Amino acid sequence: METLQESWLDFFQSDRQEDNWWERKKRLNREREAEIVRISGKGHVFEELRYSGQSIFRYLMHLSFLVKQQDQFFREELVMPFELRRENGRVMEHRLAEKQLPDEKIPVMEPESLRDSAGERFSYDRRAAVQYAERWWNSYNPAYRQFNVDCTNYVSQCLRAGGAPMRGAPDRGSGWWYQDDNWSFSWAVAHSMRWYLSGSTSGLKGTVMESARDLIPGDIICYDFEGDGNWNHNTIVVAKDANGMPLVNAHTDNSRNRYWSYEDSTAWTPDIQYKFFRIDG
Repeated sequence: METLQESWLDFFQSDRQEDNWWERKKRLNREREAEIVRISGKGHVFEELRYSGQSIFRYLMHLSFLVKQQDQFFREELVMPFELRRENGRVMEHRLAEKQLPDEKIPVMEPESLRDSAGERFSYDRRAAVQYAERWWNSYNPAYRQFNVDCTNYVSQCLRAGGAPMRGAPDRGSGWWYQDDNWSFSWAVAHSMRWYLSGSTSGLKGTVMESARDLIPGDIICYDFEGDGNWNHNTIVVAKDANGMPLVNAHTDNSRNRYWSYEDSTAWTPDIQYKFFRIDG
């Protein structure tokens, strides 16, 4: 596929942006007393469509931001979909919205339905979970199925790498598990994982924390972008910034060392709700 390269700093500062996500990102960095000192990136076209008088190129743009905060430097990486249209000599380019979990009619897994008598305890290896998150943040482990909306599948794999025990197979509405080419709702659906973590009483379970600052690497954040009770997204904490706030990795869009609040996301709204989970064990 065709490779695209240009000055990304000029791109983001141009007036071609159709939403204000970049302005939100700059404002967020100012609030964090952080500064983006360098941007680099390249893109790969993944789809080309040609009609009479019109060409459409959709491409993934891999951006690397070198961020300075106080006396520390860290590298944030994002892989985002863009679309370029050429129609009758006019060029239009815009960022495609980040994918969100479709409104699947998944039964809510109430806490009582998650109880069992196994009482399984495990030692959660946070370092192994974070190492896995770093290894696969922008690629896909062939041992697992790849989903179009892959955020929860990715987080589940990280938890599994940290030693979280699976249970409940083959009932998709029970427990948390992946087996051959089948899986529980809680393994791959953001809404189901959120309720599983707060309701499970054995094996993998989470304790709700009051704020993002309370989290440590290996913990999980759940996101309800519209604040409507439908949980859309999950991330794993991989580091803390100079202010002690979480940086997260995620799939869909693939992200590394992204600031936890997701205010630079096209999916973000002022009504966003978060749930912060300390992984027990």
